Amino acid sequence: MRFVVQRVAESEVKADGEILGKIGRGFMVLVGVCDSDTKEIADKMVKKMLGLRIFEDEQGKTNLSLESVGGELLLISQFTLYANCRKGNRPSFIEAGAPDMASDLYEYIISKCKEQVSVVERGRFGADMKVSLINDGPFTIILDSDNL
Repeated sequence: MRFVVQRVAESEVKADGEILGKIGRGFMVLVGVCDSDTKEIADKMVKKMLGLRIFEDEQGKTNLSLESVGGELLLISQFTLYANCRKGNRPSFIEAGAPDMASDLYEYIISKCKEQVSVVERGRFGADMKVSLINDGPFTIILDSDNL
């Protein structure tokens, strides 16, 4: 499982011109799932992401978590995080999770985050989405379950 966590001042996601999710200060997270992922892996990833202390404290040190700053969360499914570009110039996506399984895990991740974060917005699984954000910093962290 892979999460690309971006600390944002604001972010929104649209599909077909409709705003699906919009947040202020918080994390915009791209979520990639592979076939070997499980709910247990998702639990570890959510715990790690929500525990990240990447907001600045009064001394300007990155020492505060999403919860500490009352931050919001926007979760967007993105199978392209499992693009394989080893051969040629056209990416292969065979390492990405099967759509039904990946969709179920995406929904599970959203539900787990809602247990701890008051504002959790989302994209639409499998949709052609347009994502906009103001990356605060910029500050981007890549979490990979293979490295936890």
